[in-house]
Formats: sequence, C-alpha cells, structure tokens
Amino acid sequence: MDKIASRYSDEELESFKTLISEKIESAEKDIEVLRNNIGADNGTDDTYSAFKAFEEGSETLSKESNTMLITRQEKFIRDLKNALIRIENRTYGICRITGKLIQKERLKLVPHATMSIEAKQMQSKR
Repeated sequence: MDKIASRYSDEELESFKTLISEKIESAEKDIEVLRNNIGADNGTDDTYSAFKAFEEGSETLSKESNTMLITRQEKFIRDLKNALIRIENRTYGICRITGKLIQKERLKLVPHATMSIEAKQMQSKR
C-alpha cells in the first residue's frame, strides 16, 4: 500500500524556492523597464501640432497601460512572496480547498497556485 505524500520534500521545496526567486527577480526587472518607459519622452517638441496631440493621447494611453501592467506585476510578486512564506512553513503545494498536493507540473507553471486543478474545477462549477 503506497503512502500518499502529505507535503513536498525539503529538496523539492528548495527547487520551488529557486524557481520562485528567479520569477520574482524577472518580474522586478519588468517593473523597472515599465517604470522607465512611463517617464520616457518621445521627443515630439518640433513636430506638427496635430501629430503632437495624437502622440500625447497615445502617450497617456501607454502610461495607463504601463501602470496597469506594473500593478499586475506587483500583485504577481506579492503572490510569489506569499508562496515563499508557504515554503518556509512547509505548506507550499498543498491545496487550500482539498488539502491534497497540487501537481508539480501545475506548480512549475503557476508557482503561486494555492488550489489544485480539481479544486479550481469544483469552484468554477458553482
């Protein structure tokens, strides 16, 4: 009779910790690029006034878009940092609904996941 694992091993948790840390670093770099783009000037000082007005409207839209992307990345980083806390507590990878282990493949794709596919499907049927 096979024993069902109740949590991931310390070695497995360490590999997830590395993956998550890399994703945090990448997301922080993305935020830096987006923030730099918000402050960038497109140099339309000497261009035709109608084009300049169009550029300013486009620039505003771009800034709003970048701000939304920054907000999403900040939430992603927060979720990843919460996953690191779960690793430290040795509760990482345990579905908060079913209490079963979340599949490794899912955690590699969505390392901040707190629900198994089974739980997500149950939730969407409601």
